[in-house]
Amino acid sequence: VSGPGNITVASITVDYVIFVMLLVASAGIGLYYAFSGGRQRTTQEFLLADRSMRCLPVSLSLLATFQSAVAILGAPSEIYTHGTQYWFLGCSYFLGLLIPAHVFIPVFYRLHLKTSYYVLKQALQLLHLSNYVFTQVIYMGVVLYAPALALNAVTGFDLWGAVLAMGLVCTLYTGGLKAVIWTDVFQTIVMFAGQLAVIVVGTHQAGGIAEVWRKAQNGSRISGLDLNPDPLERHTFWTLGVGGIFLMLALYGVNQAQVQRYLSSRTEKEAIMSCYAVFPCQQIVLTLGCLMGLVIYARYGEDSPLDKGYVKSNDQMVLYFVMDVLRDLPGLPGLFVACLFSGALSTISSAFNSLATVTMEDLIKPHVRPMTEARATLLSKMLALAYGLVCLAMAYIASLMGSVLQAALSIFGMVGGPLLGLFCLGMFFPWANSTGALVGLVSGLVMAFWIGIGSFVSRMSASVPPVINATVIPDVGNMTTAVMTTLITPKTRPSGVQALYSLSYMWYSAHNSATVVVVGLLVSFLTGKVCFQNTSNTLIVLPYPRFYQ
Repeated sequence: VSGPGNITVASITVDYVIFVMLLVASAGIGLYYAFSGGRQRTTQEFLLADRSMRCLPVSLSLLATFQSAVAILGAPSEIYTHGTQYWFLGCSYFLGLLIPAHVFIPVFYRLHLKTSYYVLKQALQLLHLSNYVFTQVIYMGVVLYAPALALNAVTGFDLWGAVLAMGLVCTLYTGGLKAVIWTDVFQTIVMFAGQLAVIVVGTHQAGGIAEVWRKAQNGSRISGLDLNPDPLERHTFWTLGVGGIFLMLALYGVNQAQVQRYLSSRTEKEAIMSCYAVFPCQQIVLTLGCLMGLVIYARYGEDSPLDKGYVKSNDQMVLYFVMDVLRDLPGLPGLFVACLFSGALSTISSAFNSLATVTMEDLIKPHVRPMTEARATLLSKMLALAYGLVCLAMAYIASLMGSVLQAALSIFGMVGGPLLGLFCLGMFFPWANSTGALVGLVSGLVMAFWIGIGSFVSRMSASVPPVINATVIPDVGNMTTAVMTTLITPKTRPSGVQALYSLSYMWYSAHNSATVVVVGLLVSFLTGKVCFQNTSNTLIVLPYPRFYQ
């Protein structure tokens, strides 16, 4: 290890043992559920856990699905670099989870769907499914490769050995949604344990929590309430607390991975309660990430390992800190590595299962002759296996793409906005029609890609790093922190197209969903109104426009 110092062979052995135990336990849970119960013989059991899951495991799985290694590495480095302003994201969690619980879950649950896209008409469905599959496949490769790369850079852990092990274990235990959910529960516990261990030991070595707080205050890392309404400001109360609501709605309201978990609940009430239970869990996760960032600052202050050349980017600094603080405590570095890879495993396995579900239910079944349950279930399992192999291939491609992956992650963060806008258009505006919905969706996607790619290219084209107080801000561009960390720019307000490219990433979801709704309504008015159509007695709560099936 280049910076923290020497680590004994015995310590490394213990760390490897703990890491291997995580992989074995995750695979074991998958195998257990593959060969117990109904043995995944029906698509209902394989894709929706036979609608038998209770509130607690569903809520922890909802949390684990997006608590990936990207967040575990990104949140502490965000706090270390920019301060605690990011903490105000927690203000968005209340409405960001309350609205899905009482607006989206009842609609999806009462229609007895298997995917969130099933209700869309064919043209809309194919367009958004293609977009979803494309971005998920890219994201799977990034999530698989990024923690392995960070681990290899700091510890020398074999890069492709870690990638291969994770990919194969995920493919193995994606033996149905029930296996994925219970493995998520186990991995969530490991994530909490790993983060807590680092925070407790780091705080003790820094002299206690009061000393950590004092050093953070002296270093201007404790941020006040910034009420600046400028949408171009990266992080303010409004971008985090209000813009974050739309981001949460895109993630927890209409995203297929989350909708699939809601639909696996035994009852609609249990699904709603699982959404409620995510709220305190998200607050705990956010707090742990912020505390870890403060502890890292208390140890290094302005004397960053990045400046010394021990690491090449901010997200690697978290693992560097872990190896530095825990190097004399055998097993604890392995525990945090297990925590890090648990985040990746839960995200990837969720992606496998959701991709297999939408491919089977929305792309294959509607276009082939009816098949038996046994054949449909076998095909679903083969799809999950195929996506597992694609994930491994994408991880290899990720190693060759370099900084382009920063754009890929930004694109993944934005595609939820147009989908959110599409569903809001359908649920709340009964006069919207198919033409308006299609044009609105295309407009939202074009706007999302235009702003996202334009913003990325604009940042990358800067030939000289920005300077503040005669101090050069180091380049923190790295694929795992595309959403969490961006360059600090001088306080000169951009104009024209550059102002659009400078829009805070926290507003992307709101901006793109609003584009879909506004354009969709305008086109619907121009092409003719559609009256309310009540096609099902089970859907009385909300409108049911024509561009749904």
